[in-house]
Amino acid sequence: MKIMDFRSDTVTRPSEEMRKAMAYAEVGDDIYGDDPSSNALSKYTAELTGKEAAIYACSGTMGNLISFLAAGRHGESLLAGKRSHVWNAEVGGFSAVAGLCPYPLDDDEGIPKVQDIEPASRADNNIHHPDTTILCLENTHNYTGGIAVSPERFAEVAREGHRLGFHVHLDGARIFNASVYYGVDVKEFTKEADSIQFCLSKGLGAPMGSMLCGSHEFIEKAKKARKRLGGAQRQLGIVAAAGLYALKNNISRLSEDHANGKLLCELLINGGVCVEKVPNMTNMVFFSLTESCPSDEIFVNSCSERGLLLNALSPRRIRLVTHLDVDREDVERAASIILEVISQ
Repeated sequence: MKIMDFRSDTVTRPSEEMRKAMAYAEVGDDIYGDDPSSNALSKYTAELTGKEAAIYACSGTMGNLISFLAAGRHGESLLAGKRSHVWNAEVGGFSAVAGLCPYPLDDDEGIPKVQDIEPASRADNNIHHPDTTILCLENTHNYTGGIAVSPERFAEVAREGHRLGFHVHLDGARIFNASVYYGVDVKEFTKEADSIQFCLSKGLGAPMGSMLCGSHEFIEKAKKARKRLGGAQRQLGIVAAAGLYALKNNISRLSEDHANGKLLCELLINGGVCVEKVPNMTNMVFFSLTESCPSDEIFVNSCSERGLLLNALSPRRIRLVTHLDVDREDVERAASIILEVISQ
């Protein structure tokens, strides 16, 4: 029985071409700056995002945390969406490690509203308040359904953060999904942010890693923060080569994942499933289980027994993610299995 894995786009596996790039990568000691493949990846990434410099991080969570350590100080305040990944899925690192006081913003539409930014700020010289220094934005936005925030809306909010004197960080784990969705250069988003983290290990198909980009000064601070977290690598080139291959070959094909996500959504809706109709949907499909289904666990296990892997991200809320290792046939089969399990 073929196993179809829709749990996340993190489950992708390196292609044969990517494995060859890894096998023949030139390597050196990255801490000494001697790894040619790592240096090439950082240079290419900086140019791609329009930033001065970039470094590799072991994960998106580490990349975001490094950014907070480099841009903020203990006791300062960070603004982030209440449904953002940094708030819900990064173990509170911004407070536990970076020492930042978080303030939640409404981001049900994938990004906070401009008018909510200033009232949430504590940059008011009041001795009772921590200074607000960082605004963290996410695009695409995971927990609201994979929403791709438009360049116009993103710029509007980011510029308000700059007007208030904040360091604007973009948690762009899937930022290339947003740029492909809107058919724009990724710089349309990254030019509005002081720093950006994006994942190589999701839809781009690399086995691990993320990139953090920003100014020369910011990246030098980030390198020290990365070292403090134990994230500095040695012969990094083996995985850096995979990242470089992903950036050069796997961005444009993200549109296939979006098309498959749309098809999956349509098939489930036609089958009577309560699918979340997300505007600007990319590669994620969320739906709610009805009361007729005894539990999330029973539903997920029943699908798994039929060869379909998926996740319940919250009670009675199921998520499926399309990626380069599932095709149209898999999508049709996944929808069939879901409808079969629900009917029983």
